[in-house]
Amino acid sequence: MRAFVFPGQGAQAVGMGRALAEAYPAAKAVFDEVDDALGESLSGVIWEGTIENLTLTRNAQPALMAMSMAALRALEAEGVDITVASFVAGHSLGEYSALAAAGALTVTDAAKLLRARGTAMQDAVPIGVGAMAALLGLDFATVQDVAQEAAQGEICQAANDNDPAQVVVSGHKAAVERAVEIAKNKGAKRALLLPVSAPFHCALMAPAADVMAEALAHVQISSPVVPLVANVRAAAVQEPDDIRSLLIQQITGSVRWRESVAYMAAQGVTEIYEIGAGKALSGMVKRIDRAIATQNVGTPDDIVAAVAAVNG
Repeated sequence: MRAFVFPGQGAQAVGMGRALAEAYPAAKAVFDEVDDALGESLSGVIWEGTIENLTLTRNAQPALMAMSMAALRALEAEGVDITVASFVAGHSLGEYSALAAAGALTVTDAAKLLRARGTAMQDAVPIGVGAMAALLGLDFATVQDVAQEAAQGEICQAANDNDPAQVVVSGHKAAVERAVEIAKNKGAKRALLLPVSAPFHCALMAPAADVMAEALAHVQISSPVVPLVANVRAAAVQEPDDIRSLLIQQITGSVRWRESVAYMAAQGVTEIYEIGAGKALSGMVKRIDRAIATQNVGTPDDIVAAVAAVNG
């Protein structure tokens, strides 16, 4: 049994997807559709811009979705479609890529939603007020205790439960800095502030959740052809109203990636294909369950290997 998973912010790289677009007209069409949806050349930012501009949250989010969908369209051009997977899942913004892949959202709507989401998340908290930190070598329960101890009347939450040895906290900058020191005292192997522009997946993102509730109210969401394992539930969903609600909750809620992968494994998933940029999710999967085989799908060579693996 297979799952297709879709990466989140941090996976972006200048030039990503260009080889796919040159090799596959269907992949090029995705970038064209995203450019049309946004009324600007995001593909130009992706292929010829600076990493600083691409990394801006308002650009990175639709860009990473475009990259993932281009890779999926290339797979489809080789005769492999989404229905070879039993589940889809995505890390944070990757959930929108997963929904587009499973036919629940159009690429156009996903691009517009992610531009709105990225802008709203950036605008929710003034620069310098919030922060995020990765705490390595502590389990989720311990990190929750760390966050609670560090809060001291401010916001500090376990934001991303990525794998058994990596949990990210998010909140007010001073509280997150306290969490780094507390984590070190509790035996964390490493605890470091992350180079992010806003404190994602915590209560400080409430203004962005309000923006997304309004944006999502006006978008058609269909039942995905493959069940989505949702970030905030770590279980499969297919009802459009559930998906809409969970996408709003996801802005302030934790990304339960470790539990999501464990859930898929418990349903019988033995192969996970990471569709899009980078290899971060594959690394997490390996640390969660070494029995799951992983494969990255982001270049023309990757497409050939993935088609062979699926057909093998």
